[in-house]
Amino acid sequence: MSFRQKHLLGIETLARNEISAILDLADKYVDLNRADVKHADALNGLTQINMFFENSTRTQASFELAGKRLGADVMNMAMQASSIKKGETLIDTALTLNAMHPDLLVVRHPQSGAVDLLAQKVNCAVLNAGDGRHEHPTQALLDALTIRRAKGRLHRLNIAICGDIAHSRVARSNILLLHKMENRIRLIGPPTLVPAAFGEFGCEVYDDMTEGLKDVDVVMMLRLQKERMDGAFIPSTREYYHRFGLDADKLAHAKSDAIVMHPGPMNRGVEIDGTIADDINRSVIQEQVEMGVAVRMAAMDLLARNLRAARFAERVGKGETA
Repeated sequence: MSFRQKHLLGIETLARNEISAILDLADKYVDLNRADVKHADALNGLTQINMFFENSTRTQASFELAGKRLGADVMNMAMQASSIKKGETLIDTALTLNAMHPDLLVVRHPQSGAVDLLAQKVNCAVLNAGDGRHEHPTQALLDALTIRRAKGRLHRLNIAICGDIAHSRVARSNILLLHKMENRIRLIGPPTLVPAAFGEFGCEVYDDMTEGLKDVDVVMMLRLQKERMDGAFIPSTREYYHRFGLDADKLAHAKSDAIVMHPGPMNRGVEIDGTIADDINRSVIQEQVEMGVAVRMAAMDLLARNLRAARFAERVGKGETA
């Protein structure tokens, strides 16, 4: 496998062959997850700690299930009741965890860069489960796997990302990944939620769904992240749905075989019509959830291999083993 990373902190540092390595291994784990016996031993003897400073349903459950299916000892830390609430710094928390000798640390944090800071202070592999507005790498990877399996390739596709781009770490990670894989990306939404600066990422920016969705292969919808908004970014959710919510009329401008995606949680009737979300011929939203477990299994497997190799090399260097 061509994967040399110590941590998975973002898409930005991944090479194309490393992205492909994760997706190729994840494909194999999809088959395992569909089998009667869903267990492997890639993480046997290793400890995985999940630290979610923000609430999560899909991502935390997906990482927990992924670790258990690979044989890890998995511990979920209740960060709402942690010592950080008592005034402990993030660095002190990292040092405390380090003393417990974990092998894999999965972190979601509301501040951009917090996961990278933790990675600098611990002696284990760290996976970013979302940090502020920065990145959400495993979401982009599972989206990529979903697209590749649905369309048969992950290059030279026309992909529209629609909605609240400004506050979305999912959008940022997807833009980085899809550009690395040579796709044409369109960003669609009101100017308040799709700043013109995103054009510098090599994206085409539209404020009209009809024009932006013309002949696209993939339609990726994003929810309005009201918890990250500090002002009035839209007149009303009703007006937003009228102009930017995905319904049958707007989707008709995409290619006839275009797929519809959404990272969840969905706001039906705000950014997407429920009928479209449930259309088994167009929607791959449930497939995204399934791919999430497989991608996280693959990412942790590859990081664990590198971790074990580094520890073995360290022991050899100390003369502890031949």
